[in-house]
Amino acid sequence: MTDSNSNLPKGVAKVGLATAIAIVVANMIGTGVFGSLGFQVAGIPSGFPIMLLWLIGGLVSFCGAVCYAELASMYPKSGGEYHLLTKAWSPFIGFLAGWLSVTVGFAAPVAANAALLGGYMGEITGKAPYLFSIPVVLMVALIHLGKLSNIGLFQSGFTYAKVALIVVLGLLGFTMGTAQPISFLPAPGDADLILSGGFAISLVYVLYAYTGWNAATYMMDEVKSPEKTVPLALLIGTLIVTVLYVFINASFLYSTPIAEMAGKPEVGLVAAESILGPKGGMIMGILISFGLISTVSSMTWAGPRVTAAIGRDYRHFSILGRKNKNGVPALAVILQTVIVLVLVYSATFKQLINYVQALLTISSLMVVIGMFYLRLRRPDLARPYKAWGFPVTPLIFAGVSLYVLWFQIQEMPREFLFGLGTLALGVVIYFTLARERVHPEAPEN
Repeated sequence: MTDSNSNLPKGVAKVGLATAIAIVVANMIGTGVFGSLGFQVAGIPSGFPIMLLWLIGGLVSFCGAVCYAELASMYPKSGGEYHLLTKAWSPFIGFLAGWLSVTVGFAAPVAANAALLGGYMGEITGKAPYLFSIPVVLMVALIHLGKLSNIGLFQSGFTYAKVALIVVLGLLGFTMGTAQPISFLPAPGDADLILSGGFAISLVYVLYAYTGWNAATYMMDEVKSPEKTVPLALLIGTLIVTVLYVFINASFLYSTPIAEMAGKPEVGLVAAESILGPKGGMIMGILISFGLISTVSSMTWAGPRVTAAIGRDYRHFSILGRKNKNGVPALAVILQTVIVLVLVYSATFKQLINYVQALLTISSLMVVIGMFYLRLRRPDLARPYKAWGFPVTPLIFAGVSLYVLWFQIQEMPREFLFGLGTLALGVVIYFTLARERVHPEAPEN
């Protein structure tokens, strides 16, 4: 027997605002903040442009969050972009977004986080990274087959511990680190750096670091009063992460020579060793690795809900929508875990980011444009929450997304072509297996 409003078994407790915020924060804080600064400073060795990158990333993410919040309040059901694009545009567009989420949208970031965790522990212990990354992926998957209440406790505990770790590491950087000759104020030559292609490519990594601000839209069926709780979670979570990102990256730049960080993915470990010495850095590196578990967990929570939503709506995939006694889409969790393990074993951290980011940008861009479309076509629809700053906020999000996407296609055409290949396969599957819907209602536009 299920709850008719949520598709959950009777008696399964839903999560509240605190856990929803934790999901957003955990999805966002992961490989990006602990692994991307090294790639940025390699091409932009100046404090002001780097800080500007992280502020722009926060602004763009907040603009996206207010747009998602409006659509989420209109259509409070799990599925993220799959559900929202189905409603805003068409089942075909929605299915392609869902296909991307199922195949790479979550699996690739989970694999990237697991790979970075393994990289940190490998640097510390001298052992192969996969000896750490693979067991963590399996352990988290096992937890996510259990009760929602236990998943929520696990998620919240690791997330807030990670936030505390970032605050402590940042404070140590400013108080114990040796100040480097770097200024956070505009300097000669910064304008050229900001207008360069390197700045745009660095913005790719920054926007990847902010990926996850939309996380709460993926499990709306499991959230109390989702039409109110989810918009708040999106906005509060994004603001928290923006402050933390600017703070921790300023601390890294202040305390650690740029030459030591340039080109290195384990930048958190490098900074920790610079601040605390080899032994202290080793301890902090282990703690950072544990902090990445919350990101693996949050995406293991969110991703399978998209898979389950597709199973809910399409007969040929109905097996993926089945839930176990705990209200968890068990087969969807297992499927994503298998894909993650393949990616962990076969791809590098940088390849995973470049492969997935353009696809995620296109998908979220379609949601924001869809909000515009519904404002024009269906102004009569109930909107419990309306996007702040409309139309400026969606225009900022769309403009920056297109700017970054253009440079990414130019600089990383191989990864973009792989992404298009994944999308093309989704088109084939839709027209061969996914045209028969369980719920063939027209999108509400």
